[in-house]
Amino acid sequence: MINEAIKAYITEHEEELIATRRKLHSEPELSWEEENTTAFICEQLDQLGIDYRRTDPTGVIAEIKGGQPGGTVALRGDMDALFVQEMNQDLAYTSKFEGKMHACGHDAHTSMLLFAAKALHQVKDEIPGTVRLIFQPAEEVAQGAKEMVKQGAMDGVDNVFGIHIWSQTPTNKIVCNPGPAFAAADIFKIEFTGRGGHGAIPQDTIDAAVVASSFVVNVQSVVSRTIDPLEPAVLTIGKMEVGTRFNVIAENAIIDGTVRTFDSKTRDHVERELEHYAKTVASLYGANAKVTYNRGTDAVINETKSAHLVQQIATEAFGEDVVYDQKPTMGAEDFSFFLEQAPGSFALVGSGNPEKDTEWAHHHGKFNIDEDALLTGAELYAQYAWAYLNK
Repeated sequence: MINEAIKAYITEHEEELIATRRKLHSEPELSWEEENTTAFICEQLDQLGIDYRRTDPTGVIAEIKGGQPGGTVALRGDMDALFVQEMNQDLAYTSKFEGKMHACGHDAHTSMLLFAAKALHQVKDEIPGTVRLIFQPAEEVAQGAKEMVKQGAMDGVDNVFGIHIWSQTPTNKIVCNPGPAFAAADIFKIEFTGRGGHGAIPQDTIDAAVVASSFVVNVQSVVSRTIDPLEPAVLTIGKMEVGTRFNVIAENAIIDGTVRTFDSKTRDHVERELEHYAKTVASLYGANAKVTYNRGTDAVINETKSAHLVQQIATEAFGEDVVYDQKPTMGAEDFSFFLEQAPGSFALVGSGNPEKDTEWAHHHGKFNIDEDALLTGAELYAQYAWAYLNK
């Protein structure tokens, strides 16, 4: 199942792979602003003679057509950075741009997918089918995958595979269990309206600060007392805005938060209960509540056959001890929109190494990767495409 030519090519080009990742890391671009990254990908594909088209406004869809007929497998790598100030100032390849950083590993994903494409291009005459390469923008704002689907990224695709570098997993370990991998992520806003007034005359007011505080303190009972404990759910209040001055009783309060779930029924339940709870709490104080609930990404659910294929490839390519059992994360990934179009799987490739200080959480200013993981990720991309089309 493993193609030795693919392994040899990627191994021989390790220095170039690392240099590419470092270039991208030093030149981060935010969601929907990945113009230079897109241009760089196109330049690399032009050098190889791989057909591609740019998507609007950024992103690339490319295809490697094999020398034999067969199905179509898609490989996806995202490429946007974050509003994060890099704290790794001792690195030779630290971000050149103030307040922008590849703090989630998308520079690694793009680099790994590029070198997987180069390796697959070397054996294209032997490939039975087509490998589609999706270089996706705007994952961090959960919009890119949906837009790529609209622009035809998944048309005719039989199976789709993605990778995320993961600092919380030991370097080169691979996680790809059947079933839930990433949670559905929703965003809510609650606007409480009371009646403002002078801080010395509370009897004439309805204090929005008290209403909002009561809601925040008690809303976790929606999860702890109305949901089956065996169905995971997270409800987080991330932001509260209330009040204008020390001696003014607040008329308005705004609360922003997120809900994470795996099960669709649990998701529906939390949405209903959140609105019911907000309006009930408001009514206790004579206030009003307006709830806005926006569904973001769906849960990433690995198809069983695809996940088992990843595990088989990982074992054959890297050894029996490389497959790592890890619980699903309540983090979110818009790869879910690709899985709505075709079966597939999403793997984590570990890059956490305490000796190299690469165990910092994703989105932290000290985030970095153990670059030994780049070879593993690049080969896993390419070997998955090869194995799927040859199975």
